[in-house]
Amino acid sequence: MFGKILSKKKPESNNLNSALIEKISKMNLSDMRVYVNDKLNDFEVCGDGLTQVMRVLVSKDSKNKRFIESDAMDSKIKKAFDLVIIIAKNKKVTIDTTELMQTFIELYSDIIHKFDNDNKQIYNAKLKDAINTSLVTLQTMNTLKKKMNILDQ
Repeated sequence: MFGKILSKKKPESNNLNSALIEKISKMNLSDMRVYVNDKLNDFEVCGDGLTQVMRVLVSKDSKNKRFIESDAMDSKIKKAFDLVIIIAKNKKVTIDTTELMQTFIELYSDIIHKFDNDNKQIYNAKLKDAINTSLVTLQTMNTLKKKMNILDQ
Protein backbone atom coordinates (compact mmCIF):
# COMPACT_ATOMS: atom_id res chain seq x y z
CA MET A 1 0.00 0.00 0.00
CA PHE A 2 2.72 2.50 0.97
CA GLY A 3 4.75 1.55 -2.08
CA LYS A 4 2.01 2.88 -4.32
CA ILE A 5 1.63 6.15 -2.44
CA LEU A 6 5.34 6.87 -2.04
CA SER A 7 6.17 5.81 -5.61
CA LYS A 8 8.70 3.15 -4.70
CA LYS A 9 10.71 1.83 -7.62
CA LYS A 10 10.10 -1.65 -8.92
CA PRO A 11 13.23 -3.83 -9.18
CA GLU A 12 12.51 -4.99 -12.73
CA SER A 13 12.46 -1.45 -14.05
CA ASN A 14 16.02 -0.58 -12.93
CA ASN A 15 17.54 -1.38 -16.35
CA LEU A 16 15.00 0.83 -18.09
CA ASN A 17 15.53 3.64 -15.57
CA SER A 18 19.32 3.56 -15.92
CA ALA A 19 19.01 3.74 -19.73
CA LEU A 20 16.53 6.58 -19.41
CA ILE A 21 18.74 8.48 -16.96
CA GLU A 22 21.71 8.07 -19.28
CA LYS A 23 19.70 9.32 -22.27
CA ILE A 24 18.28 12.33 -20.41
CA SER A 25 21.70 13.38 -19.10
CA LYS A 26 22.84 13.81 -22.73
CA MET A 27 19.78 15.74 -23.92
CA ASN A 28 19.58 19.44 -24.68
CA LEU A 29 16.53 21.57 -23.79
CA SER A 30 14.70 20.81 -27.05
CA ASP A 31 15.17 17.06 -26.63
CA MET A 32 13.98 17.26 -23.02
CA ARG A 33 10.86 19.07 -24.18
CA VAL A 34 10.20 16.35 -26.77
CA TYR A 35 10.54 13.71 -24.04
CA VAL A 36 8.27 15.55 -21.58
CA ASN A 37 5.64 15.99 -24.30
CA ASP A 38 5.80 12.17 -24.78
CA LYS A 39 6.89 12.37 -28.40
CA LEU A 40 10.12 10.41 -27.91
CA ASN A 41 9.78 6.95 -29.45
CA ASP A 42 12.37 5.19 -27.28
CA PHE A 43 10.96 5.97 -23.83
CA GLU A 44 7.56 6.71 -22.36
CA VAL A 45 7.27 9.62 -19.93
CA CYS A 46 7.41 8.52 -16.31
CA GLY A 47 7.88 10.13 -12.92
CA ASP A 48 11.52 9.09 -12.77
CA GLY A 49 12.16 10.66 -16.16
CA LEU A 50 10.57 13.95 -15.15
CA THR A 51 12.61 13.95 -11.95
CA GLN A 52 15.79 13.31 -13.92
CA VAL A 53 15.03 16.19 -16.29
CA MET A 54 14.64 18.49 -13.29
CA ARG A 55 17.88 17.14 -11.78
CA VAL A 56 19.72 18.03 -14.97
CA LEU A 57 18.27 21.56 -14.88
CA VAL A 58 19.33 22.19 -11.26
CA SER A 59 22.70 20.42 -11.42
CA LYS A 60 26.05 22.15 -11.55
CA ASP A 61 29.01 20.94 -13.57
CA SER A 62 32.58 20.36 -12.37
CA LYS A 63 33.36 24.07 -12.73
CA ASN A 64 30.38 24.90 -10.46
CA LYS A 65 28.43 26.39 -13.39
CA ARG A 66 24.68 26.10 -13.50
CA PHE A 67 22.83 24.61 -16.48
CA ILE A 68 21.73 28.15 -17.38
CA GLU A 69 23.91 31.14 -16.61
CA SER A 70 22.93 34.80 -16.63
CA ASP A 71 24.84 35.37 -19.86
CA ALA A 72 22.84 32.70 -21.74
CA MET A 73 20.67 33.68 -24.68
CA ASP A 74 17.13 34.72 -23.85
CA SER A 75 15.75 31.89 -25.98
CA LYS A 76 17.58 29.25 -23.90
CA ILE A 77 16.37 30.80 -20.65
CA LYS A 78 12.79 30.95 -21.95
CA LYS A 79 12.97 27.31 -23.09
CA ALA A 80 14.13 26.23 -19.64
CA PHE A 81 11.35 28.15 -17.90
CA ASP A 82 8.74 26.75 -20.29
CA LEU A 83 10.09 23.23 -19.76
CA VAL A 84 9.60 23.51 -16.01
CA ILE A 85 6.04 24.73 -16.55
CA ILE A 86 5.31 21.82 -18.90
CA ILE A 87 6.73 19.34 -16.39
CA ALA A 88 4.51 20.79 -13.65
CA LYS A 89 1.41 20.25 -15.80
CA ASN A 90 2.31 16.61 -16.52
CA LYS A 91 0.09 14.05 -14.80
CA LYS A 92 3.07 11.83 -13.91
CA VAL A 93 4.75 14.44 -11.73
CA THR A 94 6.12 13.21 -8.39
CA ILE A 95 6.95 14.75 -5.04
CA ASP A 96 10.66 14.67 -5.92
CA THR A 97 9.97 16.52 -9.16
CA THR A 98 8.00 19.21 -7.34
CA GLU A 99 10.80 19.65 -4.78
CA LEU A 100 13.30 20.04 -7.62
CA MET A 101 11.04 22.68 -9.19
CA GLN A 102 11.23 24.63 -5.94
CA THR A 103 15.01 24.23 -5.99
CA PHE A 104 15.02 25.47 -9.60
CA ILE A 105 13.19 28.65 -8.62
CA GLU A 106 15.57 29.27 -5.71
CA LEU A 107 18.69 28.51 -7.76
CA TYR A 108 17.70 30.66 -10.72
CA SER A 109 15.89 33.45 -8.86
CA ASP A 110 18.42 36.03 -10.08
CA ILE A 111 17.97 34.97 -13.71
CA ILE A 112 14.19 34.83 -13.36
CA HIS A 113 13.98 38.38 -12.02
CA LYS A 114 16.44 39.72 -14.59
CA PHE A 115 14.57 37.99 -17.45
CA ASP A 116 11.22 39.30 -16.21
CA ASN A 117 12.50 42.87 -15.93
CA ASP A 118 14.36 42.89 -19.25
CA ASN A 119 11.64 41.24 -21.32
CA LYS A 120 8.53 42.40 -19.48
CA GLN A 121 7.54 38.81 -18.68
CA ILE A 122 5.96 37.24 -15.60
CA TYR A 123 7.85 33.96 -15.33
CA ASN A 124 8.31 34.37 -11.58
CA ALA A 125 4.54 34.15 -11.11
CA LYS A 126 4.16 31.49 -13.82
CA LEU A 127 6.74 29.22 -12.18
CA LYS A 128 5.13 29.59 -8.75
CA ASP A 129 1.73 28.81 -10.27
CA ALA A 130 3.30 25.76 -11.93
CA ILE A 131 4.40 24.45 -8.55
CA ASN A 132 0.87 24.95 -7.21
CA THR A 133 -0.50 23.06 -10.21
CA SER A 134 1.93 20.24 -9.51
CA LEU A 135 0.87 20.11 -5.86
CA VAL A 136 -2.80 19.97 -6.83
CA THR A 137 -2.04 17.08 -9.19
CA LEU A 138 -0.16 15.24 -6.44
CA GLN A 139 -2.98 15.80 -3.99
CA THR A 140 -5.56 14.53 -6.48
CA MET A 141 -3.49 11.43 -7.25
CA ASN A 142 -3.01 10.74 -3.55
CA THR A 143 -6.76 11.03 -2.91
CA LEU A 144 -7.52 8.67 -5.78
CA LYS A 145 -4.98 6.14 -4.52
CA LYS A 146 -6.52 6.23 -1.06
CA LYS A 147 -9.96 5.62 -2.54
CA MET A 148 -8.62 2.74 -4.65
CA ASN A 149 -7.01 1.16 -1.58
CA ILE A 150 -10.27 1.40 0.33
CA LEU A 151 -12.13 -0.23 -2.56
CA ASP A 152 -9.53 -3.02 -2.74
CA GLN A 153 -10.10 -4.00 0.89
